[in-house]
Amino acid sequence: MARGEHARVATVESNEHADRLHRLRHSSAHIMAQAVRERFQQEDGQVSLGVGPATADGFYYDFLLPRTLREDDLGWIEQRMREIIAGGYPFELRELAADEARRLFADEPFKLELIEGIEAGNVDDNGEPLPEHEATALTVYQHDGFVDLCRGPHVERTSDVDPAALKLLTVAGAYWRGDERRPMLQRIYGTVWKTPEDLAQFLWRREEAERRDHRKLGRELELFHLDPTAPGMPYWLPKGVKILNQLLDFWRKDHEERGYQEISSPLVNDKSLWETSGHWDHYKDNMFIIPVDEHTTYALKPMNCPNAHVVYNLKARSYRDLPLRLSDCDILHRYERSGTLHGLLRVRRMQQDDAHIFVTPDQIGDEYARIFEICDFYYSIFGLRYELRLGTRPDDYIGDLETWDRAERTLKTILDERVGAGRYTIEEGDGAFYGPKIDIVMYDALGRQWQMGTIQLDFNLPRRFNCTYTDSDGQRKTPVVIHRVIYGTLERFLGILIEHFAGAFPLWLSPVQVRAIPVRLEQSDYAEEVASQLHSAGLRVEVDHEDAALSAKIRKAQLEKVPVMLVLGQREVDQKQVTPRLRTGEKLGAMSLERLTELLRKTVDSKAVDLEGLAQAAATGA
Repeated sequence: MARGEHARVATVESNEHADRLHRLRHSSAHIMAQAVRERFQQEDGQVSLGVGPATADGFYYDFLLPRTLREDDLGWIEQRMREIIAGGYPFELRELAADEARRLFADEPFKLELIEGIEAGNVDDNGEPLPEHEATALTVYQHDGFVDLCRGPHVERTSDVDPAALKLLTVAGAYWRGDERRPMLQRIYGTVWKTPEDLAQFLWRREEAERRDHRKLGRELELFHLDPTAPGMPYWLPKGVKILNQLLDFWRKDHEERGYQEISSPLVNDKSLWETSGHWDHYKDNMFIIPVDEHTTYALKPMNCPNAHVVYNLKARSYRDLPLRLSDCDILHRYERSGTLHGLLRVRRMQQDDAHIFVTPDQIGDEYARIFEICDFYYSIFGLRYELRLGTRPDDYIGDLETWDRAERTLKTILDERVGAGRYTIEEGDGAFYGPKIDIVMYDALGRQWQMGTIQLDFNLPRRFNCTYTDSDGQRKTPVVIHRVIYGTLERFLGILIEHFAGAFPLWLSPVQVRAIPVRLEQSDYAEEVASQLHSAGLRVEVDHEDAALSAKIRKAQLEKVPVMLVLGQREVDQKQVTPRLRTGEKLGAMSLERLTELLRKTVDSKAVDLEGLAQAAATGA
């Protein structure tokens, strides 16, 4: 079978698996809603149903209930779900006229609101907006007497759900349709899988994800602080700043060697700049706007691309100047809705490892190849693997269709050559308003997907800013711009790294690389001497002067994820040696400080992901 055929078969199997899970989860949401209603009918309580979609890892359903859910409620509901599943009730589809649907759901205010939206062609049965050309019919599904407004799909019978692969998880609050002005509902989350083994694997991943939660580790490791006075705008603490600076220092040095020129531009700009770029019409709701007077309005910049075009236009350009690679790590601000903020993963204040590359049309392919080289290099350093995804023309695009078609064909050709036809995903309508893009979809240590960097192809903004260059024939031409980030948002990237490494950063990134631990206070002077020499070698070192038991100081260093600890007793003082041990508990044996410095520098300079190489080198004398 040819490679392309393998890819198509794998895609079909993957789609069938995803569809099966979606049906199981959507059906389980209905089964749960029936059980919840029955629970409160026992108490003569009124239940109003919200929506209950399937999700990437399970399902949920929103309810307006007469009282707050208790822990014992979930146990009762889950048991009742198992009984409904055992009944083997068929899921039956029925299409209704609007008036009949209103009579059927006369006591369900949220369903009545959805019926109005569906009838108008504005929303689907989960209240999600629909494009004008995707109006949907009013349909319901029924099982065991329970009827819900739904377009499906579902499994054939409740017994198609394996009760041993089902579990209710948590309860949370959720505003109706995500609107803070609407009623607060209670949301029950659950999960269901094809097999009990799949469920067990999911629960392990979930527990591991909680252990690795970057918000928890960020507090414990003193990396950052999130304060209610600045929602979505992290305070970077000294240790967190050290990690950020390592990421940026590495990025700056590497990009200068690759021919990038770093710029910095104003953080506040007049709205006229954003009107020229098109962001005022397409992105204004996500900007922090600053009215100055009746004639002047400023905005905090949410991205760097308009400013890069201003810099490009500061002087006449020739084809010999291209590619012109302008990089930028300025602070950005975006007004993300409060309900979407999530630690470092969704913030309002951010930095990106941004770049805008002005090229001629025939340079596009080579420049994308150069960018992919950077992707491969950077992601391998962190032990991350990634896939590529194409985002095509959105509904609110600017420019003409011919230019968009040309840009999309170009990116498809690049992807076909890079990974092979059919070996990347396509997200229809997910491009930027000015051009299609290739997204970097990263997998972390738990196999979770994260959209990180992006490489956008833009024929439109250079036209809007009247950017030109003189070609080899003396003709004035418009350049093409490639917008790209590799880390993506540094806040998001670091949040993911915290979880990927569970806070145990590689040696080169760790805010404290070595901690010198005197066994007794009388060894403190030697510990300071050791720290001073390591510091002079460019290593980040601390001395633990606390008057505490040695075991307690070692345990503290391990909890703080310090890669290397130097236990310094009288023997080390007398022999002028050090006895390193790793945070994993592995002891490397006594050695000279010069030898340790050599091993540490080699490990740091290699950007090693773990400490195995350090331990092996110490053991073999390499």
